[in-house]
Amino acid sequence: MAPYESDESTTAEEADDLRAGRRKAARYVVPVAVVGVAAATIGLVPALADSGDPNLPKISAQQLIDKIAKSDVQQMSGTVKISTDLGLPNLGGLENSLASGAAGSGDGSSADPSSKLTELATGTHTLRVASDGPDRQKVSLLEKAAEYSLIHNGKDVWGYDSRSNEVYHATAADNAEAQKKQDVPATPKDLTDEALKSVDATTSVRVQGTAQVAGRDAYRLVVKPKQSGSTVGQITVAVDAKTGMPLKFTLTPSSGGAAVIDAGFTQVSFARPSSSTFDFTPPKGAKVTEGGRAGHGLKGTDRAPMPGGALAEGAGGMKVLGKGWNSIATFDTGGKGVPSGSRAGGQFGGFLDSLGDKVSGKFGSGTVFKTRLVNALITDDGKVYVGAVNKAALVKAADAGK
Repeated sequence: MAPYESDESTTAEEADDLRAGRRKAARYVVPVAVVGVAAATIGLVPALADSGDPNLPKISAQQLIDKIAKSDVQQMSGTVKISTDLGLPNLGGLENSLASGAAGSGDGSSADPSSKLTELATGTHTLRVASDGPDRQKVSLLEKAAEYSLIHNGKDVWGYDSRSNEVYHATAADNAEAQKKQDVPATPKDLTDEALKSVDATTSVRVQGTAQVAGRDAYRLVVKPKQSGSTVGQITVAVDAKTGMPLKFTLTPSSGGAAVIDAGFTQVSFARPSSSTFDFTPPKGAKVTEGGRAGHGLKGTDRAPMPGGALAEGAGGMKVLGKGWNSIATFDTGGKGVPSGSRAGGQFGGFLDSLGDKVSGKFGSGTVFKTRLVNALITDDGKVYVGAVNKAALVKAADAGK
């Protein structure tokens, strides 16, 4: 079979097994904009692992994906380094002021995951993670002089920001809000599960050599779009040869340069963490915020591969155009396009101008807001087209909608 032909041998039963295996994964946190593209669909290519260091038995792409899906690591702990480079311009402090405003408004809290962990959308961060079955997980975001921790222990979900000494608390019964807080990916396993959610012929997948990650022997699974127009170059996953758990996830853009997402373990252990790891009592004097408002979850990827999932959730009649990596989500805001320059005013207006390119076509005119991964066209009459595609693909989609 040619290297880029899809494997027709996958049965419906096998596909169900893959999906069932993926549902076993523990969830943590990652920004919406990057998760959406990681969820692009893939096809299967039977290919054997190249010789390399370490020297591992040969395995096909189908067999390796089966291994990932059946991986059922219940106990583990480790350190994850995650770097995100969407190519956003320097916000000059705007991002901090917006985050502070969100945390300080209403019943908001700086310890609420939906406001705190969006920091992962840019820069390099270190996370400490631990898991002991489906009811106990912990992830800590390590900062220069502070630490933010998100702990799930039984029915309780705690968020703690040591910088502000604020605590967020929810339970599994809080209108499913607690589940939302823990159901957003951040580890290589979570990102890989998103990438393997569905299987079709829009992508080639092959095993390409071996590697060592955090002292563990691993196979390298390489995922590439077959379609032109995608901003995704390829996804590379280092899969632990023994357990099948992904140890490293790297997404590089079609434009070249540094990875957009690079998340990998620098240290990992599959021993059961100490039970005290998941214990939490609010420190003396800490401000505790109970529960949370619906819609604060960060995931948003069940709807479409796009940033700003809350905007799409609030907009009726959203459609998805195209297939696979070239999927474009479109919806009508019911109003005017996003203002820029003097109409937006101040620092925010300058930020929009720095991101946007004015475009025109049969649809009329609008602005394309761009990152290295996810791009969005907002027309002057308020229609939105967004996906992991280039500017030309967005304009083409808008023209076709007229």
